[in-house]
Amino acid sequence: MKTLLLLALAIGALNCFAQDPAVYNDDPMQQRALGQPESEYFLREPTGLENPDNTGVFPPNWWTNMEEPALEIMVHEKDIAAYTSVAVQQPGVSVEYVSREANPNYLFIGLRISPGTKPCSLKLELASRGRAPKTITYELLPHPRKDWVDRDQLGPQDMIYLVMPDRFANGDPSNDVVAGTHDTLLNRQKFFFRHGGDLQGIINKLDYLHKLGVTALWLNPVLENNQAYASYHGYAVTDHYSIDPRLGDNEKYKELVAKAHEKGIKVIMDVIFNHVGDQHYLMRDLPGTDWIHQWPEYTKTTYRAPTLLDPNASEYDRKLMTDGWFDKHMPDLNQQNKHVANYLIQNSIWWTLWSNQDAYRIDTYAYADGDFAAEWNRRLLQEIPHLGIYGETWMNGIGIQAWFAGGRKLHEAFDTNLPGVTDFQLYHAIHEALGRDPGWAEGVNRLYYTLAQDYLYEDPSRNVIFLDNHDVARVFTSLGEDVTKMKSAFALLLTMRGIPMLYYGAEVGLTGAGGSFGEGGRVDFPGGWPGDKTDLFTSDGRNATQAALHEFVSSLATYRRASKALSTGKLTQFVPRDGVYVYFRHQGDETVMVVFNGNNEAVSLDDLSPYQEMVGGYKTGLDLTRGKESVSLQKIGLAGKEARVLLLQ
Repeated sequence: MKTLLLLALAIGALNCFAQDPAVYNDDPMQQRALGQPESEYFLREPTGLENPDNTGVFPPNWWTNMEEPALEIMVHEKDIAAYTSVAVQQPGVSVEYVSREANPNYLFIGLRISPGTKPCSLKLELASRGRAPKTITYELLPHPRKDWVDRDQLGPQDMIYLVMPDRFANGDPSNDVVAGTHDTLLNRQKFFFRHGGDLQGIINKLDYLHKLGVTALWLNPVLENNQAYASYHGYAVTDHYSIDPRLGDNEKYKELVAKAHEKGIKVIMDVIFNHVGDQHYLMRDLPGTDWIHQWPEYTKTTYRAPTLLDPNASEYDRKLMTDGWFDKHMPDLNQQNKHVANYLIQNSIWWTLWSNQDAYRIDTYAYADGDFAAEWNRRLLQEIPHLGIYGETWMNGIGIQAWFAGGRKLHEAFDTNLPGVTDFQLYHAIHEALGRDPGWAEGVNRLYYTLAQDYLYEDPSRNVIFLDNHDVARVFTSLGEDVTKMKSAFALLLTMRGIPMLYYGAEVGLTGAGGSFGEGGRVDFPGGWPGDKTDLFTSDGRNATQAALHEFVSSLATYRRASKALSTGKLTQFVPRDGVYVYFRHQGDETVMVVFNGNNEAVSLDDLSPYQEMVGGYKTGLDLTRGKESVSLQKIGLAGKEARVLLLQ
């Protein structure tokens, strides 16, 4: 039996690398198979394919008693636009308009579904002189609103765990290579090739996440990415209504959401409305010329978000920022086209109601049209009030980051309606505090000054805070694999205001340099694949360092989950003194004191007089970072770059 098992594992390993070795070179950062061409940029025309694929009706169904009664159905079929009229005989449902684009393979039907309409199978009757009538059956389902009682919204009480599905765990090797997909190369030694992780693998590890203290799971995009190369990361969507078959299918995603909920874990879908993949059926059979931003030749975005707010900016620079492309294989969508906007908004509503997921993280938030983004936020929150939303705001400067957060603190005439942002400014500040000596505004003082500008936000507790992610170097690598600094980073992350996010594997010290966009950190989680020599999902598989880091995160995250002070309590900070930074989280009779030594040398905090307004009559603290030992507040010793978290008693 043992021999058969070893043989099976060996065959499985061979299957992972069964491709012709001639397609590979020696570079782990190889982006494409040898001889495989890069995507080409060209001007696209809505001529209409003779044999369009992915035909159908989108959204594939809808619900009754929505807050917004209007629905736009897009029908994709050969010469469907030849039908000149659409009728429906259903109480409460009316056809408001029929619209077309230049491509004859698309027809847009505007419906009004009045409040009180009963769930039913609509019969849309299409007619045109000289053509046989056509009937489209369209399902209107009962609204799931009754299941939303006491639904908990993503917030500062949560700890998010970010997973790149292809790199976390392979629970179903049968879908590693799927016939009909363009990217069939599987090589775990290459960062840009697929590795085989999937949704079943994540389902298999939900117990691990729950025990770690995770309460929300953010997945890098899981929608179909049928691109010729670099399809693993998910950010070049080719079908907005289908899960990538190499990760699972729509039902498997719904199963993941349901099983995560059983563990008290929310699920966050990563959505991109700035761009799509060039193999998307909407690009191969383009509905209209203005569905994407087209340039005479390939034009890349400048990534200069300040041009959107700069009162002195040129229109040329603003246009480059929003209308330039991220890559040749990622056509830039024009959300000012009303059909594009409807398609994206309705798609996001559909996934939420259909799967019962909990939140969205919006990729490349600043690059899409601002009015559209604000409307997307408004519509989603109108339909699903408990929905969590945060946008990626990767830019330089607190002011511009805060501008994108919802509320009108920085813009009287415009509200982005965006509840939260990814707090890159705090990310930079934490790394500087751990990596540099204290200066007037440098080192630990940058951390203080960053938080001192929270007045720019309507609600900074909605910011998603983090130590690393899929686009940057892994934090343990950035900190030189220094265990003390790593524990301090975790301590700051889990006690700071905001919603903490942990990148998969950080809790066991996974390493990886960044590359251009974090590719070097997108490593496999050891133990996630059959036959892995090391299994870091289990305590037996971890070495002393990995075990210490995992225990540190798990212990503090578990306490945080039950702590009102650390989740929703007020933050009170003090100006750093001699490189020592002290802040408190407090609510009711619970007060947590955080002391961080921003110096490289050990120090002792002996004088608590500056902190008396918070310390008051407390004499001791339960040290949540050192095994919950009792500590006298008269003398708090700290190693260089060490943070201690004390529950005051």
